[in-house]
Amino acid sequence: MNPAPSNSPSPPGALCSHGHAFDAGNPAAERGTRVVMWLTLVTMVVEITAGWWFNSMALLADGWHMSSHAVAIGLSALAYSTARRLASDRRFAFGTWKIEVLAGYTSALFLLGVVALMVIGSVDRLLEPQPIRYAEAMAVGVLGLLVNVVSAIILGRAGHDHGHDHGHDHAHAHGHAHGHGHQDLNLHAAYLHVIADAATSVLAIMALAGGWFWGWGWLDPVMGIVGAVLVALWARGLITKTGKVLLDREMDHPVVGEIREVIAEHAEARRLHLTDLHVWRVGRGAWACALTLATPDPVLTADEVRHWLSVHEEIVHVTIELQRG
Repeated sequence: MNPAPSNSPSPPGALCSHGHAFDAGNPAAERGTRVVMWLTLVTMVVEITAGWWFNSMALLADGWHMSSHAVAIGLSALAYSTARRLASDRRFAFGTWKIEVLAGYTSALFLLGVVALMVIGSVDRLLEPQPIRYAEAMAVGVLGLLVNVVSAIILGRAGHDHGHDHGHDHAHAHGHAHGHGHQDLNLHAAYLHVIADAATSVLAIMALAGGWFWGWGWLDPVMGIVGAVLVALWARGLITKTGKVLLDREMDHPVVGEIREVIAEHAEARRLHLTDLHVWRVGRGAWACALTLATPDPVLTADEVRHWLSVHEEIVHVTIELQRG
């Protein structure tokens, strides 16, 4: 038996208890989420006030939907700052990246509650229609859409800048890179929030236009329900993505297959049998693995196996157990 921690290179970031670095920072995304949070808060207040004043359920739904985004994006910004502040805390064995993932998961749960409020309000307006001041309501809806577009551009650029820098660093450190889509789930959550909000803004504008030009007053609350369904589907997708990371349910990821392929390449020559394998994500583009190999080879060492795996730079922490005979 020969368990040992990995000595392979790691991406820049916080140090774990074994001295290895794990990526836990995205300064561009942190700045972007803060700017977008304030933009969203201001627009949210305007839309909710205008929706109540002009009797637009679609506009109210868009405003309340935007409130969920304000909370979610605020959680994203808080997660970045918290992860950065605690990056040197050695009690986090694999760094603080999962704080960001937890923020995305929490914002998705909050979003489901807002969906319920949107549906209740829309059904109430279907049963008891109210007069709507279409021109004013549409003006505010267009304003909300413009804010969402600007927010999406800000977050999109933040993701592009970080992705370029991250890939550049890896190329210098390892000479090559594997494209597994090392996604910043916290930034992705914020980005999808504003994209989903832009979609509901479009629905609100369409509903108001239908009611204004053709007298389809029922379209306003119907679009509120359609928007709620879209948001619910989006929230479900985010819960699935973040939940997989938080529960370490990622043994179907391509990196697992790559580890098996490396072992298989040497299995016949070194008389190896992979008896146990556990792989889990510990950072945005960082993975840890623990594996057990059965072999009668008396000269095989854990360091040799670790060297085989070092071609995959995303595997930053390896624990190997060798069972002889």
